[in-house]
Amino acid sequence: MARSRKITYNAKHAMITIVQKGDPVLRKKATEVPLADIGTPKINKILKDMAVALDSQDDGVAIAAPQIGVSLRIFLVSQASVDMPDTMEERSHLTNRKKLKHDAGNMTFINPVITKLSKETAILDEGCLSVRPLYGKIQRAKKASVKAYDENGRLFERGASGLLAQIFQHETDHLEGVLFSDKATDVKELPEHTEGLDV
Repeated sequence: MARSRKITYNAKHAMITIVQKGDPVLRKKATEVPLADIGTPKINKILKDMAVALDSQDDGVAIAAPQIGVSLRIFLVSQASVDMPDTMEERSHLTNRKKLKHDAGNMTFINPVITKLSKETAILDEGCLSVRPLYGKIQRAKKASVKAYDENGRLFERGASGLLAQIFQHETDHLEGVLFSDKATDVKELPEHTEGLDV
């Protein structure tokens, strides 16, 4: 049985929790952000809270709004993930992850839609900031393209392979109320004090 715990960080005296499996918000289909709301103080605050939450987790490379209890179709991805190794094993040996993440900043995806998935797939290791301390094997498309709005309301499309393609699929699952553990096989509990890298 996995240990159940909340992950909390302090952002300017406000306690914000990375919600864990079992919280109903993780099972809701997230709501689209009205385009007129992009760039408003409300959405900017959500983006800031998400960034602080992601930055607080050395082994996290992305976070979706439902993971901080906000059922909106938004996710952030650390720019550092673009240059990280594709395998969880290789990423676990990075000694400068925190600095890499801090220096790189984040990419913002608002109302993301996957527009293309490759037919070719791979079985990959995966974990989640909201399903601590479990990880497992999951089948993902090797390549993925996403269309979304950035924090300034500009529409863009980005294609990816490797780790970034895996992240796109993991985070859009979150917005549909799906957790990696719903699809994963060989799910195990990460030994205490062992760091993997959560997608």
